[in-house]
Amino acid sequence: MTRIGTILFRAGLLAIGLALLTACSDNWNNPYPRSEARANVAYSAFSERPKHLDPARSYSSNEAEFIGQIYEPPLQYHFLKRPYTLIPLTADAVPKPRYLDASGRPLPDDAPSSAIAESVYEIHIRPGIRYQPHPAFARDAAGRYLYHSLDSAAMAGKTQLADFKHTGTRELVAADYVYEIKRLANPRLSSPILGLMSEHIVGLKALGDTLEKAVKAHPDAALNLNDFPFAGAEAVDRYTYRIRIKGKYPQFIYWLAMPFFAPVPWEADVFYAQPGMADRNLTLDWQPVGTGPFYLSENNPNRRMVLKRNPYFHGEIYPVDGDAADRRAGLLADAGKPLPFIDEAVFSLEKETIPYWSKFLQGYYDSAGISSDSFDQAIQFSAGGTPRLTKSMRDKDIHLVTTVAASIWYVGFNMLDPVVGGLSEDRRKLRQAISIAFDYDEFISIFLNGRGIPAQGPIPPGLFGYVDGVAGLNPYVYEAHDGKIVRHPIEMAKKLLAEAGYPNGRDARTGAPLVLYFDTMASGPDAKSRLDWMKKQLDKLNIQLVVRGTDYNRFQDKMRRGNAQLFEWGWNADYPDPENFFFLLYGPNKKVANGGENAANYDNPEFNRLFERMKDMDNGPERQRVIDAMLEIVRRDAPWIFAYYPKSFGLTQGWVHNVKPNLMANNTLKYRRIDPALRATRRAEWNRPVRWPIALLAGGLLVAVAPAVIAWRRRERKAA
Repeated sequence: MTRIGTILFRAGLLAIGLALLTACSDNWNNPYPRSEARANVAYSAFSERPKHLDPARSYSSNEAEFIGQIYEPPLQYHFLKRPYTLIPLTADAVPKPRYLDASGRPLPDDAPSSAIAESVYEIHIRPGIRYQPHPAFARDAAGRYLYHSLDSAAMAGKTQLADFKHTGTRELVAADYVYEIKRLANPRLSSPILGLMSEHIVGLKALGDTLEKAVKAHPDAALNLNDFPFAGAEAVDRYTYRIRIKGKYPQFIYWLAMPFFAPVPWEADVFYAQPGMADRNLTLDWQPVGTGPFYLSENNPNRRMVLKRNPYFHGEIYPVDGDAADRRAGLLADAGKPLPFIDEAVFSLEKETIPYWSKFLQGYYDSAGISSDSFDQAIQFSAGGTPRLTKSMRDKDIHLVTTVAASIWYVGFNMLDPVVGGLSEDRRKLRQAISIAFDYDEFISIFLNGRGIPAQGPIPPGLFGYVDGVAGLNPYVYEAHDGKIVRHPIEMAKKLLAEAGYPNGRDARTGAPLVLYFDTMASGPDAKSRLDWMKKQLDKLNIQLVVRGTDYNRFQDKMRRGNAQLFEWGWNADYPDPENFFFLLYGPNKKVANGGENAANYDNPEFNRLFERMKDMDNGPERQRVIDAMLEIVRRDAPWIFAYYPKSFGLTQGWVHNVKPNLMANNTLKYRRIDPALRATRRAEWNRPVRWPIALLAGGLLVAVAPAVIAWRRRERKAA
């Protein structure tokens, strides 16, 4: 072929390619197969590979996003109700403990905690619940397990579960829950809650010691947990099991909604324990086995993870009870309908926020968080400080979802410090004055983009004991004006400061300026801005603030020794009970000497007495009265500056339904409903290709090639 012929041939190929491109689907940038265009699939992303998908080991939120859809503990949180409310999941009812004395005799429900030697929880699970399809359950015609005794030849060529030809299932039984509780004590798993649960579950520590000895004696042998007796949990019959708790620990009921107490079939442990399985990432940490609405069909953490509907799911219906706000938000439109609504959930790896945000705006993700880079593009504030979506977001029918986290940030006073500590009236007034001066309404506006609400006490919204509105304000820092909560004027803070012995920020006896020290691990430009803000707050009172920056280890050492004066800290709820926050102020939990979580070293005998009473009470009016009394004490004593409850912002597309943040529940994917047809339409609208550059390129190509073609034809004519 001549040079000109080659040029013409390539030009022709390019023209054909351009024509084919033009004839293709409008969504050239679609990252998903065209066959999924109208599929009932939810699309999301993850930024970091889940390390543990084994329920005995997992304790991270990015892991819970997956295992919460796969495993089913006996209890769950109601999707809509607030305060957070436990309801049955696989159990037929929320169990109530029976109390026994030291001789094993029954005690009444109102027995004092000191008389209770054991609390016994008896849990009945519903029959007919089945596990997802899995090769661990596969049997031959004679009932023998097909894949429990595999040699190296049988394992050849098998790199994923799909390589096993046969799968099976079986019914969930009570013994599976007992088996999982035993797994918490398995030293090969290093469960993060073993230490805590050993303090509460009868015999769990002893079981752990026994298993450790067995592992040391036979390090390469499989550990058959069914061979080890365990007093703390036992199967009563096929559908009933019993857990024994030391003394009275009413918060244990919340643990029964966590994956740590979900069932694990012994067949899965036997299957995965075989030689060669771990080398192929065939373990419970990578391939869970559960009874939930979804199972993990694909685990490729360098690309994507896929959950599919469990064909053996026992069934559940969407909640029928919600409040008026839920009804207005359309959250009861699906009341009584069978769950789950979606067939599949695809999670794609996105390490960077910018491409994640871009794909969300193109419609390729159903929901997204809001990073600092995209905040101004998504959110604007009204004159009253209320966040709302920008017009560009509203025009795309994107919805803003906000919720206040079950957590708190606070500035603590070291109550052992001679200047800011102590329970005398003048020390209380000093801390109250400083609390008024720290304007956290301003802080939230400047540093959090409005993502927080000023805290009125240690209990965040959504938990029993929290009182909303003016009725729940902290009267030592705030007051009510026309039905709104406003901070006391700085003049009141100055008056309190003078009554504390520091008029205009100077010691009334010596005239020396009051200097306070703030210990922090924060560093960098962002931290400097925050620390400058803190100094300005105390400038209002003419108090000098000296910041002492340090690394994490040094900071921890200062806290343990009680060498800090002021410090900043936060706490996230382990479970939705006020005890989980009040214990941060309980005297015996002091950081100094006792090593507890009471970093302020606060120790008020009356508060301690009420805490010991409150922690064992059932929720109700009497418990609320005790909580109110405790709040009055800590607000008056002010061992903390109650800073703010963080608020999270998220976005969902208009085709996504039944979205209500639930900070305690991890199994909410089953409630999500998608409108695939609307999504396909919006994607087509938002991703229309711009064709004029192709036309321009084709025209330019013709202009470039035309002279060569004309010259070639002239030469051919001459030759002829």
